[in-house]
Amino acid sequence: MAATPTVIFGAFDRHNFGDLLIAQVVARMLPRRERLFAGLAARDSHGDGGPCTVALSHIVAFARGRAVNVIHAGGELLTCNAWEAAVMLAPPQRVPALIAAEGEWLRNGRVWAQEHVGVASLAPYALSKSALPGVRVKHLSFNAAGGVDLDARDAQLGADVLAALQSADTVSVRDSQTQALLAQRGIESRLIPDPATMTAVLFGTTIRRHAANLALCEVRQAFPDGYAVAQFSADFGDDATLDALATQLERVTQAHGLGIVLFRAGAAPWHDDLEVYERLALRLRAARVRVFDSLNLWDICALIAGSRIYCGSSLHGRIVAMAYALPRINISHPDHSSASSKHAAYVRTWEAAGLAGVVHLGNLADAVANALATDCETLRETASALARRYRMEFETVVAG
Repeated sequence: MAATPTVIFGAFDRHNFGDLLIAQVVARMLPRRERLFAGLAARDSHGDGGPCTVALSHIVAFARGRAVNVIHAGGELLTCNAWEAAVMLAPPQRVPALIAAEGEWLRNGRVWAQEHVGVASLAPYALSKSALPGVRVKHLSFNAAGGVDLDARDAQLGADVLAALQSADTVSVRDSQTQALLAQRGIESRLIPDPATMTAVLFGTTIRRHAANLALCEVRQAFPDGYAVAQFSADFGDDATLDALATQLERVTQAHGLGIVLFRAGAAPWHDDLEVYERLALRLRAARVRVFDSLNLWDICALIAGSRIYCGSSLHGRIVAMAYALPRINISHPDHSSASSKHAAYVRTWEAAGLAGVVHLGNLADAVANALATDCETLRETASALARRYRMEFETVVAG
């Protein structure tokens, strides 16, 4: 009997490194199955190594009257509201108008959401079966979903998330904090690592091929003693924060002889900004820093895989470093609490005791020194254990 056609749904309708990566992981875990990538908007990210994604309205045509499975691919889907989604999906010229429309969104949330993102839900990346009119959903699942600050979000958004989860056949989450929050609302969930845990196992050949690209060869030639990859979101872009980053990264280069390679883990609004990286590079010694401008998913994976250590604000940057058994550190913005972040929740759930988690900017250089001294066998054991765990648990997410 043929496997049920499957819709892989998620936030890979915008350029975000992690979302593009988990889409490809879930697809690879579903061999010999007719599948469709769907998001809130149609996008073709093949040029960046991602999938070709259709809007939700196209699922009816894909189903052709057949029952389909719908898998939420993963990521911090449960707490992204419709206004945030609309801004992140908008072309740059429309972003100011959408930001200005926040008041209208707050007054008419579900109506506004239906008009702007095609789903009458305050949490449009958490689909319920009723959100797909005209489609017979055989099995609805949430795969390694995140929602660490769900209790701090609007109560109506929480109600929409709860309705979607209650309609699901299986729910798995990627951290114990989200699992506890859902349990308080009567939702049982399984605990599963993030899909990007499988990066090295599933895509090692592809990543090695991209490592031979000219841009990656130039990085290795520039830094024969190795390099640290560094990344941070656009909100790190004020002068004081960049000055602090530059001071810490200079200490890293002096203490360990490493080059610094700055890369973007997302180009959608509110993600990483190339201009901010260039401003940081000007604060560092030119011979010790490079700005890596490729947005290709596999180029970025190859860059991380070839590094000595990952430092950044991207959780998926950390998880790819974990998959390659590399030292890793997440940095928190000076104005944000690190203890309650999705990064901290993931570290508490899956990292070995004593490994560097989320550090304040002023402690970055010291944290790098400690992380570089981590026992390599511990890092390898974590990588292999999480890959085994994901493969085993994913079977519970997939229906026939």
